[in-house]
Amino acid sequence: MEENDQAAHGAPPAGRSEADGPSHAGGPPEAGWGLRLDDRERSRRGERAATIAAELSVKNIAAVALTWVDTSGITRTKAVPVRRLEEAATWGVGMSPVFDTFLLDDSIVRGRYAGGPVGDLRLHPVLERLVPMAGMPGWAWAPAERFTQEEGTEHLLDARRVLRQEVARLAAEGWSVRTAFEVEWALSEGDGEDFTPACNGPAYGMTRIAELSDYLRDLLRALEASKVTVAQIHPEYAAGQLELSVVPEDPIGAADTLVLVRETIRSVSFHHDMVASFSPKVLADGVGNGGHVHMSLWRNDPAEGPVNAMSGGEGPYGMTEAAEAFSAGILERLPALLAVGSPSVASYLRLIPSHWAGAFACWGLENREAALRFVTGPAGVRATAANLEVKCFDGAANPYLALAALLAAGRAGIQSEAALPEPVDDDPVSLSEAERDARGITPLPSSLEESLEAFENDPVLRQAFGDELVDTVGTVRRGEIGLFDGASPEEIATATRWRH
Repeated sequence: MEENDQAAHGAPPAGRSEADGPSHAGGPPEAGWGLRLDDRERSRRGERAATIAAELSVKNIAAVALTWVDTSGITRTKAVPVRRLEEAATWGVGMSPVFDTFLLDDSIVRGRYAGGPVGDLRLHPVLERLVPMAGMPGWAWAPAERFTQEEGTEHLLDARRVLRQEVARLAAEGWSVRTAFEVEWALSEGDGEDFTPACNGPAYGMTRIAELSDYLRDLLRALEASKVTVAQIHPEYAAGQLELSVVPEDPIGAADTLVLVRETIRSVSFHHDMVASFSPKVLADGVGNGGHVHMSLWRNDPAEGPVNAMSGGEGPYGMTEAAEAFSAGILERLPALLAVGSPSVASYLRLIPSHWAGAFACWGLENREAALRFVTGPAGVRATAANLEVKCFDGAANPYLALAALLAAGRAGIQSEAALPEPVDDDPVSLSEAERDARGITPLPSSLEESLEAFENDPVLRQAFGDELVDTVGTVRRGEIGLFDGASPEEIATATRWRH
């Protein structure tokens, strides 16, 4: 469930974004737009890290957690003492490529391009995003990029690399995207074995705020201290469920921020003797946690500066032709996109009609039962606020891969000048099957097997991800399908509950 509109999309900032990364050695080749750590780049990173380490030491920071998100959507980490940050930035921290084929229960599968005990990668902190974690006193956090050991080139399966590539491809065609994830979580008392709602108030009720006022105060202060701008926070529908929204950023920044927000929520919850679950299905008969994505498409007008293509046009509800095509490209590929946006077996326990999960491949103005909800925003700020919400994604998604897939699908829509069908202004399940067929409203996949088949056969997503990553995603998804073969919904929800 959700009630957020992500209204304050705002214009992209002028100048170079952190998402652009350092200069690309030899220019941005089509095959990867990859970074290479030559001697000059290593020296630059090392010098910057030495300065940051000195600043962190003054603040009594003992260690820096370096995180990456694996194919199953779980945030993994290695940490270094602050005094070792310079070395980590220059030469990286060793880690096995086998993590690309970890399942959510920490078992390991093997694909054509990943898995097995041989090989090594280097984790390099993204220093531009490094911040102290106010929810974990004495610790700092930075997202990590994974590079090869010998060549110093980006690992082909690194999700942050794949997203950077799609941002660059879209930029080469004159477009940028502003985006943000909604963060839903269910809060439990105790040690996290069973789920016991940490508050008893009604859905969206002020009672929940009163019950959890100290916790929510500390969470908001921790996020502010970690340089996260929160737009709103509120109680949600399910038992013990809350939701938090942040302001939009460039896609890489948005994915980084999601990781930081979730880890801050997790740590503040622990400090209050509670446990947070971001699972798509906490209880088999519950609503589940979404991972809705808000996106707006922007072009740079020489006279006006950044202009939101989602507003001011002659298309549906003020969309420009490009914004409609971008949205239509996503709508067309929703079944395939689910393999990265709703990537777990538990996801399909959540993705059911009449639960505001977006279980039908359709779109509509402010329609919370459509997979794509178009948001115009308040009348006075529509020029910047209008955006598209993807409702069918959930908390098990790797945010970097999810955004990379959405950008690739949207870009394909622009290239093909795709058009949206007629909007849906009701709950699709309330229409007869004949009416849905006549209007082209189809249910989204009801299983991970179905969405994976669509993903592996989609040429646009294969071109965006590359054969190596497509094979690895397929290997991991089939591993989880096998893991839960014959399991009941209750067994699936229990096994997934505390993993994301």
